[in-house]
Amino acid sequence: MAVLAALLDRSVVQIAEAAADARRYDREAIRAASDVWDNNLFPLFRAAHSAHAHKRERRALAALEWMAGISERRRGWMTEQAAVAGYDIGPLLPSAGPYVPGRNYRGHVMAPLPQAVTGRRVEELLPDYDLSAAEVSHLRVERAGRELTAQLQLAVPRKFAVEQSEAADPALLNVALDRVTEAAFDLSDTRGAVLDPRSDGIAVSVGANGRLRAEAAEFWCHDRAWYRSAAGRRADAVTPPRGDRSGRLNPPPGDGKLGADAQAAAVLLRHVMWEIRSVRYPGEADRVPVRDLCRVFAGAGAAVLAAGSAPRADREAAFRDLIRAWADRGGPVLARTFAGILRSTGRDDLIEAGEDPVRAPSPLTATPRTPEPPRRAALVMAAWTAARAGYRTEQPAEAQLQLALPAGPGEPWRPRTVSCAEPRAFRLAVAAFQGPGALARTGKATGPSSLDLHQGALYVATEEGWSAAVG
Repeated sequence: MAVLAALLDRSVVQIAEAAADARRYDREAIRAASDVWDNNLFPLFRAAHSAHAHKRERRALAALEWMAGISERRRGWMTEQAAVAGYDIGPLLPSAGPYVPGRNYRGHVMAPLPQAVTGRRVEELLPDYDLSAAEVSHLRVERAGRELTAQLQLAVPRKFAVEQSEAADPALLNVALDRVTEAAFDLSDTRGAVLDPRSDGIAVSVGANGRLRAEAAEFWCHDRAWYRSAAGRRADAVTPPRGDRSGRLNPPPGDGKLGADAQAAAVLLRHVMWEIRSVRYPGEADRVPVRDLCRVFAGAGAAVLAAGSAPRADREAAFRDLIRAWADRGGPVLARTFAGILRSTGRDDLIEAGEDPVRAPSPLTATPRTPEPPRRAALVMAAWTAARAGYRTEQPAEAQLQLALPAGPGEPWRPRTVSCAEPRAFRLAVAAFQGPGALARTGKATGPSSLDLHQGALYVATEEGWSAAVG
């Protein structure tokens, strides 16, 4: 149980560190650390709420085994973070079984999970897909703390025969690059790709002049006709038939009903984790107060364990006190948000949220102040997505930028995400990520305009205007 509680506390610490400086915002670290608790928070509360130590440990162990069973990546995160907290969880977890390719509901073997880009795997890919005729459908280069990552998606022509219904969906090759050292891209040059594993890392060429270099990379195919490829037929020959059950462990038992106030605390904390996880959509980074939420819920794992360990007669009061302590830490604004979340549990009466203050109108003689547009910015993320078929409609091409902008003197930098449809120019070089630099703009946010950072290292031009002002 101590390990399970410590993992929750380590998640909050990791999220806080990843969001501490908007100039080095690590969206993926925030998403990954918060995503752990989507299906694991209620098992933690049920274990902590157990009256007897033996039952508490049994439930906590089942929760840890379930958590580790989702993927090797998750298991590695648990092992690493538990070690930071002073625990060796290796002996607590069952041995990981070998990877077995899955089959979909039709019994077709599915493409493997992400795998390292190696010379052998690239050679196995080439007989099935024509990389020389590939088209970039998405590129994203993004800061992850002090390093850079990249996501490249290529629409690749198949070299194998498929049915008419399958041909309508393009085959997509996804490449995820870590510790990116070089990046150059121009949307006027997006045809053709080369994957080149080297002794010192991975090089990816796009078009005549586009390139990405990184220390490590993984790739995976998204192709519902993959089972017809040469690689798919080889996998089909050694993959067992689709059974009624997967190799995944059963979820932790849902026994152990929580009291009304313990249930309310669990609902509140899970909703907060969902809110934090929403930064996987870049625009949400502008809205979600991640730093404030981490300050409020620092030490939540230990606090939940302490409340659940209180004598039975005092346990509900301990969870009530915990909810109120969280609301007090959050201040009036977050307290109102927490009360809104608790309304679904019928326990919003636990928080005295008060009403939104009504601002006094400005004097009629006052002149509204128009804030100065920022002259400097730091690039956190730059992405371009080609036009694509959406649900019932065609989605236009889009450029999306996440910037860190300076605030007032002594205040932390703040994130700002903007996008534009149908950019007529999108050029990116790795120098755009070198830190704060001169930000130059032309035109108006609602019409033809351009944005330039670091003297052309990032240049985006649009005829359609931006989703919001850069300011």
